[in-house]
Amino acid sequence: MKQFLKILSISACAVFFVMATVGCSSREDQSAGARPSTKRERNYMKEGKSLFDKQRYAEAEVNFKKALGENPDNGRARFNLASSYLKQRGEDLVNKGDSLVKQADAILEQTAANSDILLAEQSFYDRGNIAYKSEDYASAIEMYKHALRRNPENNQARENLRLAQLKKQQQDQNKDDNKDQDNNQDQNQDQQQQQQNRDQQDQNKDQQDKDQQQQQQQQQQQQQGGLSEQSAAQILKAMDDKESATRMKVEQMKQGQEKQSRQRQTGKPW
Repeated sequence: MKQFLKILSISACAVFFVMATVGCSSREDQSAGARPSTKRERNYMKEGKSLFDKQRYAEAEVNFKKALGENPDNGRARFNLASSYLKQRGEDLVNKGDSLVKQADAILEQTAANSDILLAEQSFYDRGNIAYKSEDYASAIEMYKHALRRNPENNQARENLRLAQLKKQQQDQNKDDNKDQDNNQDQNQDQQQQQQNRDQQDQNKDQQDKDQQQQQQQQQQQQQGGLSEQSAAQILKAMDDKESATRMKVEQMKQGQEKQSRQRQTGKPW
């Protein structure tokens, strides 16, 4: 937080410096082929700077817009308008949707292409600060490098560049660590799933073996029960046959005895 507050304070100093050159900026715009500045335009710029110094950023915004109404080619007014947006946002420079930060960044993208080297340098620098706060360290690094190309003596841009590079390294390391952690979690989950599958397969096999064993036992019992009944039936039939044969012999013996008895009676002498 201390480092970023330092970045914000530098951005504010850059705004003051650009505003302090309002008078000469008009002449530079004229030399670049832009329309001549008017008295009303200069008054709006002066009033806007005064309000900005008093931290009345919303009112300063109105005056910079009026200056642009007088001269749409006034790059300084455009830059200062973006600065008033950033100041109204305060330390919350995260680029969210259609916020003031997004509007400011869009304006700074335009002023960064200005032929005025100082204006381009400060525009890239502030864009670097916006990207830094949004944790887009790759973009911040590029913006600070552009600022240094316009002004190699900008030591603060160089220091902020180092900070952004360190943050980028930490960010990349965290991504790698998270990726490794995710991979480890995936591997652990895969191993757990494989183990669960093996356990389930073992349980299924055990159950199949038990079912097969029970089925075999039931078949054996059924087979044994069938042989016993068959044997019993055979034995009973044999006994019945034997008993029938015995009865027949007895009957035959009785019949023979009766026949002999009748023969003895008829053969008696008179």
